[in-house]
Amino acid sequence: MSQRTRQLNVISYEGSSYKTDFWEGQGREFEDKTERKALRRLLPESGGTIIEVGAGFGRLADLYKNHEHIILLDYSLSLLSEARRTFGENSKYEFIAANVYNLPLADNLADTIVMIRVAHHLEDINAALAEIHRVLQGGKTFIMEFANKRNAKSIARFLLRKQRWSPFDPEPYEFVPLNFDFHPDWMREALERAGFRTEEELAISNFRLPILKKHISPDALANIDNAIAGPGAILKLSPSILTKNTSTKTPSPAEGDYICPKCRGHKLQHTPQAIICPDCNAHWPIIDGIIDFRYPRPKEP
Repeated sequence: MSQRTRQLNVISYEGSSYKTDFWEGQGREFEDKTERKALRRLLPESGGTIIEVGAGFGRLADLYKNHEHIILLDYSLSLLSEARRTFGENSKYEFIAANVYNLPLADNLADTIVMIRVAHHLEDINAALAEIHRVLQGGKTFIMEFANKRNAKSIARFLLRKQRWSPFDPEPYEFVPLNFDFHPDWMREALERAGFRTEEELAISNFRLPILKKHISPDALANIDNAIAGPGAILKLSPSILTKNTSTKTPSPAEGDYICPKCRGHKLQHTPQAIICPDCNAHWPIIDGIIDFRYPRPKEP
């Protein structure tokens, strides 16, 4: 990997039971439903290649069925294995274990890139956005969710002197290691620096309060949340912001599908067991149908 990638910390859910510990049976039906409704509003109706960065176990992957080629990418091989058990029979889906700071994907490969519940774990959001911009075709769509630092609860707690940090300070706030909240203005500027133009914003997950989720059905809450998500984006007081952004670079054809994360070579060779880079002799193994671009293996004798 590049020196920059080695220096950046990455949260790995490898070997975790994230699906059952955080989602299934954990009272987060509202969060799932409202994110799905918002994502449906922003996704193109159809397209060629769509990539979800941080796809995990494939919670949202069924929403991409109208695209011709679906790449589910995550740092965790074990989570991708769960996604492959669900979607692996469909030839549209491809599964790649990789680092967002060093994507093994060719320039201009994607028509659409989606990144949900990932930005808050990124130590260097600017580096990640630069890689996503490189892989996205000019004029195409990048949809990203981020945790909103300037949400109503944080403002209230700050004004009541129950928290020391200011939600109005534009800089990202790391509330625990590798967990960041972002000011909406700061994030918009970061997207602009990376070469994106923000087209639409939705303020979502307004009703995460346990008392509301206890007494109102997830469907009803999600419907209300969806109804106010557009107008709510004016004030941006919700815990999460979903943004639809367009790459401002000039469209140009992609050169293949993959590049070598180690040397950035383009002329990779495919075998049933590995993707091989002839320029640096790195072997990227294929493990149970998942291409592992995280750690190269030495060339076999």
